[in-house]
Amino acid sequence: MTRGVDHQQSGMFSYISAERRVPKDHPLRAIRVMVDAALRESSWRFDAVYASSGRPSIPPEKLLRALLLQMLYTVRSERLLMEQLDYNFLFRWFMGLNIDDPVWDVTVFTKNRERLLVGEVAQGFFNAVVEQAGAQGLLSNQHFTVAGTLIEAWAGHKSFKRKGDDQPTPPDDPGNPSVNFHGERGSNATHQSTTDLEARLARKGPGKEARLCYAGHVQMDNRHGLVVNTRLTQASGNAEPIAALAMAAEITGQGRVTLGADKGYDQKELVRALREHRVTPHVAQKVHSAIDRRSTRHPGYRLSQWRRKRVEEIFGWLKTVAGLRKTRHRGIARVGWTFTFAAAAYNLVRMRNLLPVATLINR
Repeated sequence: MTRGVDHQQSGMFSYISAERRVPKDHPLRAIRVMVDAALRESSWRFDAVYASSGRPSIPPEKLLRALLLQMLYTVRSERLLMEQLDYNFLFRWFMGLNIDDPVWDVTVFTKNRERLLVGEVAQGFFNAVVEQAGAQGLLSNQHFTVAGTLIEAWAGHKSFKRKGDDQPTPPDDPGNPSVNFHGERGSNATHQSTTDLEARLARKGPGKEARLCYAGHVQMDNRHGLVVNTRLTQASGNAEPIAALAMAAEITGQGRVTLGADKGYDQKELVRALREHRVTPHVAQKVHSAIDRRSTRHPGYRLSQWRRKRVEEIFGWLKTVAGLRKTRHRGIARVGWTFTFAAAAYNLVRMRNLLPVATLINR
């Protein structure tokens, strides 16, 4: 065997199409089929966001595909995303770009993306994905789990100042000033972030540090662990039961359903309100519990307690892969948009793993 020659070639010309270069069993193939179907269902929403005349923008379908790639491959910024689109052949194929098509400038991409954040595009896309899951028989529509998590806001603790405090910033470093918090007791009632006015100070539990956060809530279908509803609220002590009741009220159908949750939802008012909505609360019991043997004596209660732990897989994926451990946006509307869109991305990955690849590609 002779040694191969390290030949450097600056130009490239090929007759092989992008469709042939991507392997038939690549995970993105099945995901792209579901994404294209969801985008077709959301086409009328795009018409409502854009004007009927003027300069053509980046197609909203390509914007959403790019944001999906950013979450699926944990690209930490839109600048790096544009860099990947420039040379990553797989990304270009998923986007529908030819090998010679120019990539948008990052500022142009960001300004076009801002237009989508003001509408219900993410919710419509999420609903279209959930409808596909229901059509494939992946949802039970009878047994659910609800849970919440804290999402760190894009605001530093130094921005958490007393309301109405007009003291000037120390001159040592305007970008990162020296602030003495010793002896000062701050709360959401007396203080507010000057960077993100809707973020609230919260902590995960006793002994944990308090951070400026939002509260993200999901409702999971227990059959295969898919997200069927989302909420994003300000972080507060009663955010979880309020969000749980709001999502339970949106469950369709006439029959009685079950709703599993952890001990944080074991509250008399919430349990009573859930039963009024024909929802059987399968909530984990505290010492003085509002859950009695009307629920615990049935085998389904123990099954719900076993199934509800799968919701932590959703939060783990959203925070590690989708990059929502700390949001890059400010305000409930924008952070909620991203949270819902990330839940749709999780469902796409989950559905790809549950359904045969051939069934999805040949649809």
